Amino acid sequence: MELDEKKYLYLLFILPIVVLLFLLTMYWKRKKQQEFGDLEIIKRLSPERSVFKPVFKLVVILLALLGLIIGLVNPKIGTKLETVKREGIDIVFAMDVSKSMLAEDVAPNRLEKSKQVVSQIINQLGNDRIGIVAYAGSAFPVLPITTDYSVAKMFLQSMNTDIVSSQGTSLDEAIKLSGTYFDDKSKTSKLLILISDGEDHSEGAQDAAEEANKLGMRIITVGIGTEKGGTIPLKRNGVIQSYKRDQNDQVVITKLNQPSLEAIAKATKGGYVSGNNTKEVVEYIKKTLDTIQKTEFESTQMADFQSQFQWFLGFAFVLLFLDLFLLEKKTNWVKKLNLFNEEK
Repeated sequence: MELDEKKYLYLLFILPIVVLLFLLTMYWKRKKQQEFGDLEIIKRLSPERSVFKPVFKLVVILLALLGLIIGLVNPKIGTKLETVKREGIDIVFAMDVSKSMLAEDVAPNRLEKSKQVVSQIINQLGNDRIGIVAYAGSAFPVLPITTDYSVAKMFLQSMNTDIVSSQGTSLDEAIKLSGTYFDDKSKTSKLLILISDGEDHSEGAQDAAEEANKLGMRIITVGIGTEKGGTIPLKRNGVIQSYKRDQNDQVVITKLNQPSLEAIAKATKGGYVSGNNTKEVVEYIKKTLDTIQKTEFESTQMADFQSQFQWFLGFAFVLLFLDLFLLEKKTNWVKKLNLFNEEK
């Protein structure tokens, strides 16, 4: 089940406000009755007045409001899984999550900028399958190949520099792990979009790229950062405590290594693009995808998501219609049963 318009959930705060207003009204009525005369005498003068009916009317109103709010939220239910045929390519996003990606030479920082870039690329995709890999000193599989873009975005936003324990930047490990995402037997085109500042602390990235080329992979590298570089702030609760230092106790300045990323892309007949301008990256990726051959493949997905708002709105309107006929005096047959001990 999914909620189509979650923004209306805040209207649920109306319910406790209605209850509070009801209690204040009852309190005010009681105070006025006490000013008018003795409560027992007033009760005897109005024997048909029900104590239970106002509470019952309140419950009806609350349920009706709840139905209206849920109707606005519009819950949807998927009725079945179905296999559909799509035509596209397989894309793996390899995200650099090393500490250098915390540098703020690109706002808000390199890692958050990377997330923005990947999210916007995903928004432009149609029928392609995507996967996500995170890497620093080693590579870590985040999300296997899928056609569920909403899940991909959820995993994307949860990524941080603590997701991979070993620090550094190992581009070769990222390329090798990304290669395992692709089916060797499949004829589907394979694209790796590698997002990094290019500071490689390992050897063999070039060799890994050449091996990827033999497997039919094309690599597009997206450089995040500036040539001038920046410091790596170490924060606690959003407040900068210090800056990352090297073995000589000097503040580390991390810079974009564009030549390294360009060499990796060139080895697979791919391309390099600066990731500092999101719009330019998206346009570059879009043009590249237009040149890549699409292949038909099957995928399983939840289908027939149907809106259920009409049931809740119908329930709410029935209750509101019922409320028109609910008077605050006692109902005769209930009065005879005396269920609520309203008669002496």
